[in-house]
Amino acid sequence: MEQPEYPPQPAAPSRYLASLIDAALQAHQAGRFDAAEPLYREALSLDPRQPKALHYFGVLQHQRGHHAIAAGLIGEALEIDATDAVCWSHRGLVAAALGHLDEAILCYDHALQRQPDFADARNNLGVALQARGSLEAAVAQYRLALASHPTLADAHLNLGTALGKLGRYDEALVCYRDALTLDPHSAQAHFNAGNAFNALGDHVAARASFEQALALRPDYAEAQVNLGSLIGKLGDYAGAESHYRRAVALQPNPTHLVCLGGSLGAQGRLDEEEGFYRRALALDPHYADAHQNLAWLLLKRGDYRHGWAEFAQRWRKNDYAALAIPGVPEWRGEPLAGRRLLLVGEQGFGDHFQFLRFASVLAARGAQVELQVREPLLPLVTRIPGVHRAFSGQPDGHYDFWVPMMSVPSCIGMELSTIPADLPYMFADEEKVKSWRRKTGASPKGAPPEGAPPEGAPPESQRKVGLVWAGSPTFGNDRYRSIALADLSPLSELKNIAWYALQKGPAHAQLAHAPAAFREHDFTEALNSFEDTAALIMNLDLVISVDTGVAHLAAALGKPVWVLLPANSDWRWLEHRDDSPWYPGMRLFRQKALGHWGPLAHEVAAALQNNA
Repeated sequence: MEQPEYPPQPAAPSRYLASLIDAALQAHQAGRFDAAEPLYREALSLDPRQPKALHYFGVLQHQRGHHAIAAGLIGEALEIDATDAVCWSHRGLVAAALGHLDEAILCYDHALQRQPDFADARNNLGVALQARGSLEAAVAQYRLALASHPTLADAHLNLGTALGKLGRYDEALVCYRDALTLDPHSAQAHFNAGNAFNALGDHVAARASFEQALALRPDYAEAQVNLGSLIGKLGDYAGAESHYRRAVALQPNPTHLVCLGGSLGAQGRLDEEEGFYRRALALDPHYADAHQNLAWLLLKRGDYRHGWAEFAQRWRKNDYAALAIPGVPEWRGEPLAGRRLLLVGEQGFGDHFQFLRFASVLAARGAQVELQVREPLLPLVTRIPGVHRAFSGQPDGHYDFWVPMMSVPSCIGMELSTIPADLPYMFADEEKVKSWRRKTGASPKGAPPEGAPPEGAPPESQRKVGLVWAGSPTFGNDRYRSIALADLSPLSELKNIAWYALQKGPAHAQLAHAPAAFREHDFTEALNSFEDTAALIMNLDLVISVDTGVAHLAAALGKPVWVLLPANSDWRWLEHRDDSPWYPGMRLFRQKALGHWGPLAHEVAAALQNNA
């Protein structure tokens, strides 16, 4: 019977132990963890207090994700030899992996006390400080690391990331270029540069950087997602879908699933969209973005019972914390008689105008309703029935409850058929209305003209129509929601219409090259507030607008409104309808194909002629 072979007995145990440790380190450094582990174990069986073996066996365990075991091994090594700066730095890495940032910072400090020019420890300290939110302190540590070791590519990358989080994108790009000089094949450096270019609005450079990152690392899921998001914002939803699908194939996590669902929804593929939100919620039942996107889908379909329940779970932790009123319970539908309730505005101006109707609903339930809204809405909202007080800024005094404005429907169990839609519920300042009446030459309905009309005023026979062709360029779907004024030129040819530009913002510049009919009555320089806009609207016969705040304002004032909608319209306009249960009398005009406004302009022109 053959006997197993044994290694020869070393002449001196210490020499054999040293050779074991050297062999373990060689295998470890080569990435052969399975070969290194038994060598470390044998070394420790010979000397359980051998600090180098404890240290690097701990590093191996850390690299395998066994951080608690690693902490014990490296901790033992430091008990034996507390002078090893590298060991302290590695113990800091393990503490950071366990989420113990304060402990990690202390360990890096110990390493740097023993070796002040230890660039890796400086870099790691910067990472821990950055994770704790101390960005300026992290920047200082990265710069010290680079002063000691200018070719440390990780420190260039980390410095760029910290500067990017501080909004210093140009400086961040310098760091990424330095990193790429040291390592041209760094997919992460290209990816980070793409994020910085994107933040600066250089979409061409951002796209090139993301594509280069993916050329170097095709399985880079985050680059797939960020490239998809970039081209999606530029209107290429099918291209975005392709990248999101690759990301989901690589990492089917809730974030990637929601991104893919959103790209399908933007293409009008609602049945496919829903499944990805459901999959995301199966993985993480509390994932806010999945609840919000699913809510929008259900609401668009008119399923208000389930849609508002989903919408109530839309909050990301930081967003909710920024809105919540400390020490005051959120209202969930409790009796309100005799209670003081704070109704808190959220999201955009259009959302405010649409949901301010609930002030009177809550007041009818017995609440003393106060409004916390964005400053530009004051004092317009103080005239809403049921509002006891409106303010901007931090609340003062005692409240029994607070509620986000867009959560009220879920609290009252609102269905599609029970939307409170009594119009108007917003009111313009009467003195401003009269002032605009003098400027426009308008007369109250059924009343004779008040004196001679101002110079340039349209004849009484002409309908006065306000026009808004673009929304905020920062809105995610603005590329498709807004219209080039030139696409509406068929409207300018109508003889019975006097056009009043209500357009503010960058898109107003298009008026300079528009047909004369659109330019004739432009008072936008005098529209300095929503109060001014509301007063002017009250002197018009009709407002025609894309889906933006002015459309909601005009409708809430009780004026006739026609809304021009892209094929991928917002949830609030439902599907296929040409009316809105939110605003009785509103008329909706829908694109047949995404991005094609020409046919819709002719449809609106024909409707204006037929309704002359």
